[in-house]
Amino acid sequence: MPKAKKSGKRKKFNYSQNRKKLKKQAIKKCNPRIENSQIRNAWDDKKTIARNLQEMGLALDPNRTLPIMKKSLLGADKVTKGPSGIVTKPYVINQLQEEADRPEKDVKTLSTDLIEYAQYMIREHTDDFKAMARDEKNYYQDTPKQIQRKINEYKRCHPEHYSAFINSLAAPQPMVQ
Repeated sequence: MPKAKKSGKRKKFNYSQNRKKLKKQAIKKCNPRIENSQIRNAWDDKKTIARNLQEMGLALDPNRTLPIMKKSLLGADKVTKGPSGIVTKPYVINQLQEEADRPEKDVKTLSTDLIEYAQYMIREHTDDFKAMARDEKNYYQDTPKQIQRKINEYKRCHPEHYSAFINSLAAPQPMVQ
């Protein structure tokens, strides 16, 4: 039987490859960057993932950490618990808890075109969504429900802007003579 063509070929050293750079790339690939700053600062590269997380009080496998109710045939439920380790870095949990307790800001905004569209529809038709759907400025042929959703989104994202707009509509316009 014939041999594979390259099996007898002599190995040659590649002078154009940077071995130091290749080693750094391999190390970087093996140790990915930890995104969370609290965990990254408390991480010890000499310890395993499970040991690091255990010292911080975090779970590697939630199925082993949380108690699981096992049904038995006799009717008595047994609770099994995973191994509990000693938490030597509790400040990590405290920092994560503080970060989670901070209220999240609603940063969603609407485009100026959509705001102008909603204001025009409210100015012309107040609360008649069927008339809004038949309006000639309804270029995208939105249904009454779609227009209602857009107006509600405008109310939710810009409440002070919406209330000022409604107050300006309620105020009588001065007559110019």
